Amino acid sequence: MSDQEYKGIYIFIEQVEHKIAGVSFELIGKAKELAATLNTEVTAVLLGYQVESLTGELARYGADQVIMVNDPALEIYMTEPYVKSMTAVVEYYKPEIVLYGATAIGRDLAPRVSARVHTGLTADCTRLEIQEETNHLMMTRPAFGGNIMATILCPEHRPQMATVRPGVMQRMAVVDGANCPVEDFKVDDLKSSMNVEILEILKKISKKKDIMDAKVLIAGGRGMGCAENFKLLEELAELLGGTVAASRAAVDAGWQEKDGQVGQTGKTVRPDLYIACGISGAIQHLTGMEESDLIIAINQDETAPIFEVADYGVVGDVCKIIPQMIQTIKAGRA
Repeated sequence: MSDQEYKGIYIFIEQVEHKIAGVSFELIGKAKELAATLNTEVTAVLLGYQVESLTGELARYGADQVIMVNDPALEIYMTEPYVKSMTAVVEYYKPEIVLYGATAIGRDLAPRVSARVHTGLTADCTRLEIQEETNHLMMTRPAFGGNIMATILCPEHRPQMATVRPGVMQRMAVVDGANCPVEDFKVDDLKSSMNVEILEILKKISKKKDIMDAKVLIAGGRGMGCAENFKLLEELAELLGGTVAASRAAVDAGWQEKDGQVGQTGKTVRPDLYIACGISGAIQHLTGMEESDLIIAINQDETAPIFEVADYGVVGDVCKIIPQMIQTIKAGRA
């Protein structure tokens, strides 16, 4: 393999019903940083049907160019047509790096493409950097149940591929009026690869705000004691204009829903304020929230790991401290 044959950073742009997933914008932002080190460009790969209107949005978020595969077979995500299209793009253009979001779609697509182009794939990355001496991509992810962070390289094969967890990378500031070249790439006979028929799509309607979008998160763990005590967190969240989240222990106990879980096996969040209530702070949880702007921890155990990442810590019974916080806030607003 000659590295000279491979150039550029390509981002798989995930879109559903003409709405681009947030992680795709995050990946463009990170790719721009990596591309500056490698002196190369960032290309957005957009698959779908009648998606031309999305190309301008990709330019505004930092894409240097867009490669679009526009085909009726790609209107709704199906594994085989998408894998065939992405593989064709990778084989034709030979990018040095290809990044996908670690979403349901990205996790389905990326390993199949990597197998077809005979390269490796590092899944669920939380950090990406360029190694100075070699210009290899250093892909860091939790390993051994989240107890260590492993940095993985792919020196022998190209492209270097990774899926990246949503919420861990920063989007670029939008550049109004930006535009970029768009190439219409044709993949022959995609219809023949539609070996599954989708009969119906059922959407789950959630009234609760996605914790990844919340500016204020009040998160509860095992130290909350029971599901009933989460009502305290809901009251505090309402006062602060926030959303309630949970650790894996609280979700496993059945106190909160899975979609509100923060951590390695849940969601990665980056709110302005994160209040950890009765959460010890195992590394699996810390990897999902340590980039929060301001962290306040409340825990009875003064040696809990959560205090190592917290900006402010309170040692005590969370079920006594939270009511005091609520009373103080209400009194201050009276």
